[in-house]
Amino acid sequence: MSRQHSAYHRQVAATNRAAILNAAQELFLTSGYDRTSLASVAENAGVSKATLFKQFPTKAKLFEATVLAVGDTPDTALEDPPSGDFHAGLVVLGLAYAELLSRPQMTDLIRTLIAESPRFPELRERTFDFGTLPALTALKRYFLAESAAGTAKVDDPDVAAPQFLGMIATVIFWPRLVHGNWSLSEEETLQVVEEAARTMVARYSTPES
Repeated sequence: MSRQHSAYHRQVAATNRAAILNAAQELFLTSGYDRTSLASVAENAGVSKATLFKQFPTKAKLFEATVLAVGDTPDTALEDPPSGDFHAGLVVLGLAYAELLSRPQMTDLIRTLIAESPRFPELRERTFDFGTLPALTALKRYFLAESAAGTAKVDDPDVAAPQFLGMIATVIFWPRLVHGNWSLSEEETLQVVEEAARTMVARYSTPES
């Protein structure tokens, strides 16, 4: 297969995947997990069932991919937070994560997951790989970069990153699952992120920084 031909097929696969995830998100949110079938997703996405099954052989895997797709964050701030200022970089990444958590689709999909999983073993058995969310991977990269620069000493980014994001999610995200009208102003959101950043700086910054 020529390189050009291979690139074409990759592009077609990526286009089909995006169409499938968009259709799945709409159906999961409007019809629920139980009443959403892979066949209906394929029909709404305009692809064959064989094409869908090739990428998502089970509904549980499709649901997981749909949740993670909503959490995708192309914001360039995640790629290049301020270097040399540990606190400022944490605030940039924390605000990007707060924006992700504030998306209505994310709240609704997680609420669907919690409500539906007791009735569906395939959902309970899935280990949702939230570690692939760009906000988390960007934060781990940032910890490694700042440790290398000497502004912070983070021996285990896999522990520190969820610590930081957890402080934000506890205030911004989890109450929204219980209280549908829960919301914070931009000023309140910034305060939450600032406090979380200060806590991380107190724990992980180096004396010289």
